[in-house]
Order: sequence, then C-alpha cells, then structure tokens
Amino acid sequence: MRKAIYPGNPEAWTASYSPAVLAQGRFLFISGQVAFDRNGQVVGPGDIVGQAERIFENLREILHAAGAGFEDVIKTNYYITDVSLFRHVAALRPRYFSAPFPASTMVEVKGLVHPELLLEVEAIAAAP
Repeated sequence: MRKAIYPGNPEAWTASYSPAVLAQGRFLFISGQVAFDRNGQVVGPGDIVGQAERIFENLREILHAAGAGFEDVIKTNYYITDVSLFRHVAALRPRYFSAPFPASTMVEVKGLVHPELLLEVEAIAAAP
C-alpha cells in the first residue's frame, strides 16, 4: 500500500513524481527537496544557508502533512554542488534534528535541476 503525500494543495501538483510516498502505512520516502518557493522560484541564489533553510522548511511541511516530524526522520541524503559548503549545512542540522540523529549520506554532484541550486536533500521517515 502506498499513498502520495503533498505539501499544500495536492490538486495543484502537476509533476510526474511524488514529493513523498507513505509506504505500508509506516515509511515515508521524501523526494529530493530543493530551495524552490511555492512559485517555483529559487530561494537564496548563491546562499547555501538560505537554500538549506528553505529545504528544511519544505521537509517540515511534507512531514507535517504525513503526520510526522523531524524526530521521525531515519535517513537523509544530501546532494551538494560544492563539498566545501557542506559545513554550513551541517551546522544547521541541530536546529531540525535531535539525537538520535538520522543516518546520513552526502554526495558532491556536478549540478542540480536548476543552475542556481546548490543543494538537494531527500529523506526517509518512519511515520508514527
């Protein structure tokens, strides 16, 4: 059993992927989130902290829509265009996650879906 989870209005979603999928009523698989606002505009061009904060807020909205929170996240994957910037992202994580922290992977990538994006984050949560 799978259920797509959308932030905001599900009827407004037109992309060919789900922002998140709740599987077997327990696992929530969240697609890679980037620093887009509701209008599809990049938040914080050139600003890794601003982009990371927008991404974490996107994650918060999706988790909330599934009845979960950051405490339910068990795995995160980070895709970053410049590995030297990751320390700024890592410094933000304690604002959102607490011990026991989720398992995590970070990968440097050549680019993301939009040239101004610096970071993409996907997550898996064990929904309550």
